[in-house]
Amino acid sequence: MSAYQDDLKAIAQLREAKSGKWDNINPEYVARMKAQNRFKTGLDIARYTAKIMREDMAAYDVDSSRYTQSLGCWHGFIGQQKLISIKKHFGATKRRYLYLSGWMIAALRSEFGPLPDQSMHEKTSVPGLIEELYTFLRQADAWELNHLFRDLEAAKEAGDSAKMSELQDKIDNHETHVVPIIADIDAGFGNAEATYLLAKRMIEAGACCIQIENQVSDEKQCGHQDGKVTVPHEDFLAKINAVRYAFLELGVEDGVIVARTDSLGAGLTQKIAVTKEPGDLGDQYNSFLDGDEITSAADIDNGDVVIKQNGKLVKVKRFASGLYQFKQGTGEDRVVLDCITSLQNGADLLWIETEKPHVGQIKGMVDRIRAVVPDAKLVYNNSPSFNWTLNFRQQVFDAWEKEGKDVSVYDRANLMSAEYDDTDLGKLADEWTRNFQRDASREAGIFHHLITLPTYHTAALSTDNLAKGYFGDDGMLAYVAGVQRREIREGIATVKHQDMAGSNIGDDHKEFFHGEAALKAGGKDNTMNQFG
Repeated sequence: MSAYQDDLKAIAQLREAKSGKWDNINPEYVARMKAQNRFKTGLDIARYTAKIMREDMAAYDVDSSRYTQSLGCWHGFIGQQKLISIKKHFGATKRRYLYLSGWMIAALRSEFGPLPDQSMHEKTSVPGLIEELYTFLRQADAWELNHLFRDLEAAKEAGDSAKMSELQDKIDNHETHVVPIIADIDAGFGNAEATYLLAKRMIEAGACCIQIENQVSDEKQCGHQDGKVTVPHEDFLAKINAVRYAFLELGVEDGVIVARTDSLGAGLTQKIAVTKEPGDLGDQYNSFLDGDEITSAADIDNGDVVIKQNGKLVKVKRFASGLYQFKQGTGEDRVVLDCITSLQNGADLLWIETEKPHVGQIKGMVDRIRAVVPDAKLVYNNSPSFNWTLNFRQQVFDAWEKEGKDVSVYDRANLMSAEYDDTDLGKLADEWTRNFQRDASREAGIFHHLITLPTYHTAALSTDNLAKGYFGDDGMLAYVAGVQRREIREGIATVKHQDMAGSNIGDDHKEFFHGEAALKAGGKDNTMNQFG
């Protein structure tokens, strides 16, 4: 028996026990409402989605073609429409998640207005967006089930038992739109206690997976900007511990932590690590610091900092800001140490922020990590900050040149030009781009592929196209041909925007509450009927 049928039976028994006082309550309506509101709290969602994510991670370990994907969404409606689209086109949401980008919260959700990705936005906006996304995903469940229940009523009135059986099966086996969210906590918005408190709010809002980075929280930069500053491992591990404690306190034992390292592009550190003996973690971190060997006290000026490095006294390079510089060319070694250390101290997944999408580069680092931690897996940012067209065309160019092919007809520095779109090089580069996620998951241990801020760009592009036509010669045709006609023909549910916003659900509730006296919005004069 399905949960719906169980609820129907239980409510009927409860009504019967009230000796007529609840005769106005229809058990079928109650069961219907419960089915349309499966998740009662954010913690219900966090526990449900954590289990899904753990199962997906185990499946990937067996078969790397079973990687997962997500798109960053800056509003609940955008996340909702993404999941509705996935169900429409693919029939199921399996291995498709949502990503919550700190960059997009800063740029689009801060009360200060648009901000750079430097953790200056309100920290409460992070759990706020998680809650909003899940509110809209739960509403998508209610909206879809509402249509199924209405169709079931119509089938009953028509006496179509076969249709009734089909619809009841869809209701009993309904797949929710609620999927895991990988949520960006930046560098924790403060010390470990601040990280713990914010993580709790995020988990209570529904987050089953929290991504945290090893930058200094008060100097945090976007991973694709200059000036990134990392912290010693001890500081970062304290924040990983803080997130794990938050998960465990709230009963989300399967909660997932993604440890992100920005060391590949970070040339600075906030402070020198504490070390007690040669070769310990602090000593390894300090071994990457740049400096000049000294031989006497005369080599030390006022304010200089001296450490023992590989058995020698070294005056480390320190800037006016008080930050210390790493040696050039140590980025990959620091990444590998960061990742191994994080996995050995409670993290579940890794995030390596790179400067370009290159399978070989990522594989080289992951192979070194897996030599120590064999099941290491990555979350990877398929970032809009990369010029994907230029990067892959240059990768093809370099591969051909290495093979000895004649590439004289191509200008490597100008490969972004549209003149190369239909060339053999351009077509092969597009194929490499198409296969990047498959190749990287197979070769470089990437479990989850995400695009951080795609819907920021799609909103801008679609708005530009509409504004160009509407305020130009096309006038209303720009909307009709470019938006509405396509919505109708491509089966986009938002063409009936009143329904998508909940008007039919509200009408049904009015009927539940008022009976025949209900004043409903969906009658013959509702213009939504023009769309069939």
